[in-house]
Amino acid sequence: MKCSVIVLTFNSEAYIEDTIRAALQVSDDVHAVDSFSTDQTVAILQRLGVKITTHPFEHYGKQRNWAITNCECLYEWQLHLDSDEVMSPELVEEIRSLPDNPEVDGFFLPRMPAFLGRKIYYGAMYPIWHMRLFRKVCGHCEDRKYDQHFYVEGQTGKLKNPMVDYVCATLSEWVVRHNKWADAEVAELAANERVGRIQGNAEGNPIEKQRYWRTVYERFPLFVRPFLLFFYRYFLKLGFLDGIEGLIFFFLKDFWFRFLIDAKIYEQRLKTRRNSKS
Repeated sequence: MKCSVIVLTFNSEAYIEDTIRAALQVSDDVHAVDSFSTDQTVAILQRLGVKITTHPFEHYGKQRNWAITNCECLYEWQLHLDSDEVMSPELVEEIRSLPDNPEVDGFFLPRMPAFLGRKIYYGAMYPIWHMRLFRKVCGHCEDRKYDQHFYVEGQTGKLKNPMVDYVCATLSEWVVRHNKWADAEVAELAANERVGRIQGNAEGNPIEKQRYWRTVYERFPLFVRPFLLFFYRYFLKLGFLDGIEGLIFFFLKDFWFRFLIDAKIYEQRLKTRRNSKS
């Protein structure tokens, strides 16, 4: 298969070189859409021979859709990666072995998180499926502010080998990012938009199934559901087998982050009540 690779970057110097070196093994047409990085990201991209486009960042959904349309890619197929997602050697070989003209229009890739240098195998965190490799004319990204996914109009398939998502270089960076993402999630929930969003379907493709279980989670009361989610992932789905790194990961991601979202939802409701009384 001949495919073009598109990577979104912003101050991504910690992992971008590993991401790009793996991408260069599957394509001679690698693009970066950079949002005005102030670290060494652009210098690294230039040294590796990546085609760089600069575009202001509003949110991931808009940036990804802009990249699909505006990157001057050489090939019909596009592979989309985050700057901290490194394809495993097995995934590189799997993509290289695909036929020139597959019978499908897109492929789901499994993503494996790595936290504090440790790959997370348990807690129902692997595999989590993402549509990342597709024909340009068939692929789109949800117009969501947070937790957006690509989707394809047409038939899809699955690849079996993972890309590894290195979840932030430091804990401080993790906290800053997730505070922003909590604001984005609250705004998304408040808007309650359905257009351009993947709807949940318990019998659908992997992303539709994920979205279905998200709607189930959202039916539980505020402040109760983070406890339930942490208990489910860490104990029932054996997250404790991922060691100390797993404990920190599941506590921060499935309890702290989700509790923060609920707290921000509660704060927003308080403001609405006060405004309605004034």
